[in-house]
Amino acid sequence: MLAKRVVRAMALIVAPSLLAACAGSKRITLQDVPTTTHPWGHYSSSPVTRWNPDGRSMTLLQDLRYTDPNGLLWVAPAGSIVDGASIPRSLWSFMGGPFEGKYRNASVLHDVAYTLQNRPPQECDRMFYYAMRCSGVSALEAKTMYYALVRFGRHWKFSIKRARPVKLGRKIVARAEVELPANVPAAQQQILSARDWIRMSAPSLEQIEEQASQADH
Repeated sequence: MLAKRVVRAMALIVAPSLLAACAGSKRITLQDVPTTTHPWGHYSSSPVTRWNPDGRSMTLLQDLRYTDPNGLLWVAPAGSIVDGASIPRSLWSFMGGPFEGKYRNASVLHDVAYTLQNRPPQECDRMFYYAMRCSGVSALEAKTMYYALVRFGRHWKFSIKRARPVKLGRKIVARAEVELPANVPAAQQQILSARDWIRMSAPSLEQIEEQASQADH
């Protein structure tokens, strides 16, 4: 009995000190918890933009940062000019425009990645898919757009050593070979067919890449 009384007395002394220590510690919020384990990555900032006088492009006023599921950080720096040119126009009818709705953040990042061309185009396209999913785009819509990018995207040959700038029409391209735009009506029909296949089969990204490459032959 004496031992039990001693234990109870010690508990009464220690408990208030523990509560005081908890009360004095920093309150943990959801923002303090690491989010790198999220299946689609996470954004650490939001886009702030200004429309340019041409009415077609925007300038970023602050950095847009996104960490993909592999922990790779993608940054669209302040001052970047984006116009949706990295997204095939055959996709615009599905999106309603590259900077509308849930596609906006992913489109901004993809535009800048295609402008910088400091990573392989395949990585940029996968980032676009992950960023769309992170923004709430459905699997069907995101995979359909991923197929369109793999099939009709404006890709370049990536190597450690940069290619010399070349002139394509009136545009200076940082690296060689840019694919010519596909015929829009024909491309849209292919995308619609791919969308039906994606809906029925729920393919992986690797299977989508294989399907898109087979369409070239």
